[in-house]
Amino acid sequence: MPISSRFVVRSTILLLAVGFFALVGIVATTIWLGERAVYSFNEVIAARETRTAAVELRAALQTAESSQRGYVITGNEIYLAPYDNAKTQALRRLEVLKRLLAGDADAVVLLTRLNSVTADKIKELDETIALKAATREQDALGVMQTNRGKALMDEVNLFLSGIILRTDERLTAAAGEQSANAAWLRWVSIFGGLVIVLVVGGVTLLTLQYAREVAQTRDEVRALNSSLEERVKLRTSDLARARDRAEVLVQEVNHRVANSLSLVTSMMQLQARGLTDPAAKEAFASVEARIYAIASVHKRLYSSKDARVVDLDEYLAAILDHLAVSMRNEGRGASLRYTIEPLKLATDASINLGVVVTELVTNAFKYAYPNGEGEVRVRLVSLPESRVELTIEDDGVGRGHEVAKGTGLGTRIVSAMASSMEATVEYLERTPGTKARLIFPLKQAA
Repeated sequence: MPISSRFVVRSTILLLAVGFFALVGIVATTIWLGERAVYSFNEVIAARETRTAAVELRAALQTAESSQRGYVITGNEIYLAPYDNAKTQALRRLEVLKRLLAGDADAVVLLTRLNSVTADKIKELDETIALKAATREQDALGVMQTNRGKALMDEVNLFLSGIILRTDERLTAAAGEQSANAAWLRWVSIFGGLVIVLVVGGVTLLTLQYAREVAQTRDEVRALNSSLEERVKLRTSDLARARDRAEVLVQEVNHRVANSLSLVTSMMQLQARGLTDPAAKEAFASVEARIYAIASVHKRLYSSKDARVVDLDEYLAAILDHLAVSMRNEGRGASLRYTIEPLKLATDASINLGVVVTELVTNAFKYAYPNGEGEVRVRLVSLPESRVELTIEDDGVGRGHEVAKGTGLGTRIVSAMASSMEATVEYLERTPGTKARLIFPLKQAA
């Protein structure tokens, strides 16, 4: 079963975590054993110094005793030189023992007794040497014959042997602990090393397997891409041909619709010429203007490369020019002036906008200047946030007169078209005249 990248990541993280904890265990064990090794080393040093001090103290007392006996027996003062040195050495080693065993609660009583016995022994040696020096040889021999000096020396040897035995035990324990610690470090290192090797091996195998599967997948994708490119080329070619056919068809439809609407307009014009009722003629003219607004869009789309949008500057200019000519032909005295920004709008919205412009401009021509000439101004500009403002204003008699004269159909048409464009319509009274304002979103083709 192929492995996923998520499985590889999770497994790698898990294995690396195991390896990390194994490494931490090795490091922690090494640090702990290192601390124990330092402690054991200090113990060994202290034990060796204690043992050395005890042995040297015993040797110094023995040397002092030998020198004392040699001087008492022979009277030769040459024996006193090593005696003084041995006594000084003994006192120094006794102080060293006190310092080394100061923290040992079990050795307090022993040290107290050893200090007392050593002092008595040195006092006994000094006493016999003093008696000998005072030529009291019999008294000196008498002191020696009491065997008190031997008893003190035996007691000193007993205490020192105990100290030496205890230090030997401390040395043996420290050596055993060092051996155990070394064994612990060895086994922990072996186990941790095996874990790390297994982790590295697992991650390596997992990575190699995943890389092999990725390579296989890449080869499969490359093969699929090759065949897909061929299918895409074929499909693109089919779509291009279909698009060309659709564009030709749309152009043909727009052409036929424009021709049909032009034919309808021509028929209405012929029909209007035969009418004698002014109201009927005016109604025919209004309908003809609305149809022209729609037909103009289809004429534009027929020659446009993109049937989804309309260039408003060209489209509205054509409508307004046509309206101006039509109004003059009907005897309307007003003139038309317009300013239109080059904007693009979706086809459906453009048709609605053309009808709105036709209605508002026609109403301005018909009702704003009933008794004379004037000007109708059309302005189309863009606003922030992708909005557009259309204004149609005049300097005529005002909207109240328009309501009195009109049927209201144009207003309903404007409201319906504006609603489909999501636009808002306002009629603002001017002094003089009226201003119609239409604000709508600039929607592009989908």
